[in-house]
Amino acid sequence: MNLTDVFVVIPALNEEESLPLVLRDLPPVGRVIVVDNGSTDGTARAAAAGGASVVTEPKRGYGAACLRGLAALEELSSAGAAPPKVIAFVDADYSDHPNLLPSLAEPILSGDADFVLGSRLLGQREPGAMPPQSVFGNRLACFLMRWLFGMRYTDLGPFRAIAYQRLRQLKMSDENFGWTVEMQIKAARRQLRILEIPVPYRRRIGQSKISGTLLGSVRAGYKILYLIGKYGCQQQSA
Repeated sequence: MNLTDVFVVIPALNEEESLPLVLRDLPPVGRVIVVDNGSTDGTARAAAAGGASVVTEPKRGYGAACLRGLAALEELSSAGAAPPKVIAFVDADYSDHPNLLPSLAEPILSGDADFVLGSRLLGQREPGAMPPQSVFGNRLACFLMRWLFGMRYTDLGPFRAIAYQRLRQLKMSDENFGWTVEMQIKAARRQLRILEIPVPYRRRIGQSKISGTLLGSVRAGYKILYLIGKYGCQQQSA
């Protein structure tokens, strides 16, 4: 499959060990942008050595890194570069399977979907890849989104692809833990054609910044539930 119209954004924070494996397993695409989110190791060097474009976002936060990656794409377009048709997001910790990117991009490139989400809960998970609090939190968030927005999601998985012009219409803004759920809520409210596909998930290399600590889990859970409630109230008052 020709993926020259697919660009990949990889937020990375201290992923010097795992990032080369992610870049190795990615199929050839139009461009790979690694957003160094304030790393103190050799993440940026590893990204450049792997052939990726490297941009820096010193403000810590998953969403902030993703937004910086999108801003870099806008800068390229302003300079005359052709925009992509599809944007994919992949984690830098090697928990996702980057070689499966064609499965996410193909339905969008063929015009059958606008947004394809890789569901870890529908796929095969390596033992220990998702701790119990992560599984519970994902299921709770998806139940609430189904109740409030009528969309049957099964996961908030980070491995996802979306039509670039559709993503621009979503006007994403969250700078930390709420990035994935914000995208899914806005995609549902805008009635994008959404597809979930099962994806395998393995234990990440290194410690998770979210589910790997109690504080990270609590903060992420609070932000996700807050956003669901916020957009739910907006919908009811509209």
